[in-house]
Amino acid sequence: MTEVQQDFGPIVSSGHLASGALPALSEIEFGLIMLNHAFSRWMVRCMAAAGVPDLSPMDILILHNIRSRSKPRTIADIGLILNIEDTHVVTYAIKKLERLKLIRSGKRGKEKIVSMTSAGEEACDRYFQIRETLLVKSVLSTEMSSESLSSIAGRLRALSGHYDQAARSAASM
Repeated sequence: MTEVQQDFGPIVSSGHLASGALPALSEIEFGLIMLNHAFSRWMVRCMAAAGVPDLSPMDILILHNIRSRSKPRTIADIGLILNIEDTHVVTYAIKKLERLKLIRSGKRGKEKIVSMTSAGEEACDRYFQIRETLLVKSVLSTEMSSESLSSIAGRLRALSGHYDQAARSAASM
């Protein structure tokens, strides 16, 4: 039996966008789409397994950001760190996390600050343990090294700057 090998071109979500000067960028975009959806699914299911169902991926990102370095955060801090332009998204998530008693809010001057409660810390700790067991162990079993993952992360952050600049330019058209 002979094997038929066909070149279908790059693997992309939108072939018309890959027909320009940089088809590889469309490949990256498709990879980001797939990664974003998989990562979102993972966060929601991991947090549910940790005992906190019904959180959105954004809620979970914000919860972990507030936990990071055990330091109170402002809404502006969270938006800046997570590259969230719309502060209403952050505010909505904070209200939801407060209702669940995972975080608490206070004031620093005129600014609202948020910090973890012990229930929030416990939920993040359970998430961490599940992540170590299911995700980290799986990634460690592949040929991906810490160095290669760090390199990919750096390139993604650099690429995000190009998208941000292009978005600013598009907004001014």
